[in-house]
Amino acid sequence: MNSADLGLPVAVPSTALFTDHYELTMLQAALRAGTAGRRSVFEVFARRLPEGRRYGVVAGTGRVLDAVENFRFEPEMLDFLRERRVVDEPTLEWLAGYRFRGDISGYREGDVYFPGSPVLRVEGSFAEAVLLETVILSILNHDSAVAAAASRMSVAAGSRPLLEMGARRAHELAAVAASRAAYAGGFSATSELAAGFRYGIPTVGTSAHAFTLLHDSERDAFTAQVESLGRGTTLLVDTYDVAEAVRLAVEIAGPELGAVRIDSGDLLLVAHRVRAQLDALGARDTKIVVTSDLDEYAIASLAAAPVDSYGVGTRLVTGSGHPTASMVYKLVARAESADPAAPLVPVAKKSLGGKTSIGGRKWAARRYDAEGTAEAEVVGTGPVPPEYEDGLLQVELVRAGEVLAREPLDTVRDRHLAVRARLPLSAMQLSGGEPVLPTEYV
Repeated sequence: MNSADLGLPVAVPSTALFTDHYELTMLQAALRAGTAGRRSVFEVFARRLPEGRRYGVVAGTGRVLDAVENFRFEPEMLDFLRERRVVDEPTLEWLAGYRFRGDISGYREGDVYFPGSPVLRVEGSFAEAVLLETVILSILNHDSAVAAAASRMSVAAGSRPLLEMGARRAHELAAVAASRAAYAGGFSATSELAAGFRYGIPTVGTSAHAFTLLHDSERDAFTAQVESLGRGTTLLVDTYDVAEAVRLAVEIAGPELGAVRIDSGDLLLVAHRVRAQLDALGARDTKIVVTSDLDEYAIASLAAAPVDSYGVGTRLVTGSGHPTASMVYKLVARAESADPAAPLVPVAKKSLGGKTSIGGRKWAARRYDAEGTAEAEVVGTGPVPPEYEDGLLQVELVRAGEVLAREPLDTVRDRHLAVRARLPLSAMQLSGGEPVLPTEYV
């Protein structure tokens, strides 16, 4: 089973080597010591949010499910490990039959999280669960960082659509993942065709400065574009003189011109001037799209400008200054023996420097006030208090190796917008501050 089960066109290849060398050497040593079969619980969480962020966004869960399901060691991979002498033959034999047969639960994709939130829980033998650490963190750290940036930009944009256009600023595969995460965080469309093909995200785009420069004149370029793409197209008006370009655009396309795009200059000033010019020329329904190194702060500064949509690239796909969510994958409980009936024992790292963790298999719930606004993230071990039983944040994602919870990306996006709407209003502030909800341990 893979993403094609949602009607998507691309299967996921083996992800088994998206891991660190030491995961396999730990496996070899544990197999030899007889401890590899001990039932274990690993949890993914962030000790803190990036500086100034008020909430995090869970993104990448769907990609994690694909990665786990396709984590298998193909013959050529085993040959590579053998040639490099990464692990011994008994370990290679064990890896040849590897399939994850454990359980995974976690926050729903699109939900928000806070320091200490048990975003994902992986349960199985130590051997099968430890191997998943790197690929799970790789996906969740990247996608959650992009989704958090997208969410903040979505807040700043209000009802105005956001277009993701950062593919040329990222690794080609990361660009597709970033498009998906941006959509989950509130963006409306992407310029990345691979993301549209794989995940069904709406795609947009018309022309660049190169198209205008190709032609003998701006008039020739606009005429060619309108004749090919229709009067509803978007014309790029800042290659030469903006005012002259707007005049030509309306002359050629008429008041039915779909939009003009501004990609440079003082966007606030230029947008006001272009809106006034369009209105004076009778193109009152022609929209204005702005691009040019936008982030949430630049978008917020344009709130009073007559702008209809924003195109965002570099700052989005790099997490707007925070390219990772800094999540970790820690063993929090393990059995005393390989006996399936052996009870779990809480375990935790003890160290200086803020890298301590809390042992025990955790549950999480969110407490709301009388008006339905979230007021605390509640995390605990042991039995769940009755008042939190109906509001647990974690759901089953994988049971005995079978994926249970794939869902369309639109569902993820709608969930995020709904969850975000129930956070305190201070969550929408772009100024730095502490997490908007405290994490309470019970």
